[in-house]
Amino acid sequence: MYKYLRVNELKVLVYRLFLAYLFYFFARILFFLFNKDLLKVTSVSDFFSLCYYGLAFDTTAILYVNLLFIVLSVVPAYRNTNAGYQKILFYLYFTTNLIAYALNFVDFIYYKYTFARTTTAVMNVLEHETNKMTLFFSFLFNYWYVFALFVVAAAFWIFLYKKVRIQVFIVSDKIKYFGFSLVIFVVTILLVVGGIRGGDFKKSTRPINIVDASRHVSYVPHSDIVLNTPFAVIRTLFSNSFKIPDYKEVTEKIILEKVQPIKQYKNNVSSKPNVVVFILESYGREYVGAFNQKNKIPNYKSYTPFLDSLSKQSMIFTNAYANGRQSIHGMSSILAGIPSFKDAFTSSPYPKQKIESLVSVLKSLGYDTSFFHNAANGSMGFLGFANILGIENYYGRTEFNDDSEFDGYWGIWDEPFLQFMEKTLETKKTPFFASVFTVSSHEPYIIPEKYKNKFPEGNIPIHKCVAYTDYALKRFFDQAQKKPWFSNTIFVFAADHCNQIYYDEYQKAVNRYAIPIIIYKPNSQYVGVDDDFAQQIDIYPTIMDMIGYDKPFRSWGRSLFDKKGQQPFVINSTGTIYQFSKGKYICTFDGSKVLGFYNKEDKDLKNNLISEKNPEMEEIELNCKAFIFDYYSRIVNKKLSTE
Repeated sequence: MYKYLRVNELKVLVYRLFLAYLFYFFARILFFLFNKDLLKVTSVSDFFSLCYYGLAFDTTAILYVNLLFIVLSVVPAYRNTNAGYQKILFYLYFTTNLIAYALNFVDFIYYKYTFARTTTAVMNVLEHETNKMTLFFSFLFNYWYVFALFVVAAAFWIFLYKKVRIQVFIVSDKIKYFGFSLVIFVVTILLVVGGIRGGDFKKSTRPINIVDASRHVSYVPHSDIVLNTPFAVIRTLFSNSFKIPDYKEVTEKIILEKVQPIKQYKNNVSSKPNVVVFILESYGREYVGAFNQKNKIPNYKSYTPFLDSLSKQSMIFTNAYANGRQSIHGMSSILAGIPSFKDAFTSSPYPKQKIESLVSVLKSLGYDTSFFHNAANGSMGFLGFANILGIENYYGRTEFNDDSEFDGYWGIWDEPFLQFMEKTLETKKTPFFASVFTVSSHEPYIIPEKYKNKFPEGNIPIHKCVAYTDYALKRFFDQAQKKPWFSNTIFVFAADHCNQIYYDEYQKAVNRYAIPIIIYKPNSQYVGVDDDFAQQIDIYPTIMDMIGYDKPFRSWGRSLFDKKGQQPFVINSTGTIYQFSKGKYICTFDGSKVLGFYNKEDKDLKNNLISEKNPEMEEIELNCKAFIFDYYSRIVNKKLSTE
């Protein structure tokens, strides 16, 4: 009877699943150690508490990954214990588990750039890249020690797996075997379903999702310790985050009052200056000296002498933030005023619609429109989105047509490509609009060999790349300022997102989105420092205001120069949690409920004031919900234009 209960097989199955839990715990420790400056756990007990909450998320991931293995382990197959069958299970177990497990190791490094666990959104980033294998081997080469850790962990896992073997059992009474096995199979599947749901069997509740990790933390980044990367990937595998939320309190009147999605400015006389927008890859505010004069950072060093100099003749926004976390979020935010939250708007089912944008408005005024990107044509999906926006001319690596200047990874070096851009603009009929997305300030953090000793290595690898791109911008301006079109041009500089962090000030949760925004118009009144909240989606309406465009247009941002209009605010997302900053407070919101309110100076989100909720906080919560509702409603219902 004992053997027919298959006790030995079940014990071994439990042991094999326990090994997965053990190695996920090991990966969680390594994830923390690699990113401890960002995650900031104050005690060992706090870390183990986060690990405890992480068990539910580990359970879901492990059971998903091992679902077929578990089924084949308990299914009444009569030959489950023989060597051949066990060999099949061995290869199935390690093929599925090691592929999933490797995702955790990717985030030991990648987390530093996205500040969130990797989801399927990463495939959106890589979808249009033609050099995936080059990038993959570059990652292995540059971070060989992570790969080595993975190999060691995998070898030890295999060693422990083989230490416990199944006892061979020859079935003599097949009816008895099948009867007991059927009960075992049903019970096992029920337990697996409950485990996948997060330990909850109630039909009335949904399975745990990424956002549930935030229920267990007081410091939002700690939710990434609770999570594991396989879970984050699995839970976003077939998800569509672009769904209209059901907020009963959000009415059309509230949207018009709080969000003001239709803008109209009459502050300036109509004019047609050229507009050139620089979207600077990974150019966090931390690197630019002009934006850090009030921060009192000990031993601070700037890596952007040109931008620092230009800032003295520009309007700079020292409290500006990105509306997304990745490059594919930046283009839509800056050029079309469309932010990205959980997933990129450009990778959603909805970008192919009429979109009112900086491009469409300027085209309607007779502007020639161009987009420049150093990378392979189509990289990051920029060519496709440029076509959707209606950009007439796209210039990429193909048009540059000289691969001797290719960096070997992403695209043409910034300096020669910006020189190519300047020469191309010289041929344009004015007025023109042009935007460029640079590439050189990016992992694997290399610069041209001829400049090896020109730029300081800095404290982290990206510093020398930031200095190189700053030099490339200077070279562009050295040539452009000699041309007739230069004096009647609005230049805008903004980063797509942040990157490597060195100073503690920028380790703070909110400052991980901190970017520079610079607006320069030669010999104009736009000079000074503005400390109000600013964001990427404000760039589009700001330019509309500057050129005196007096018709209504769709915009979620606000003109940075319209001080009598909409109150400054910032919205972005960790991928699971919205961060809405306005007035005195920062509100964190999971899409259903508010998680916290923080003083706007508490950029590390340490002192949650939710227990002291006041009318201003309630107003900010309503504003946040109204923005999110209008965002998804307009995208899903294809109302991204006033027409």
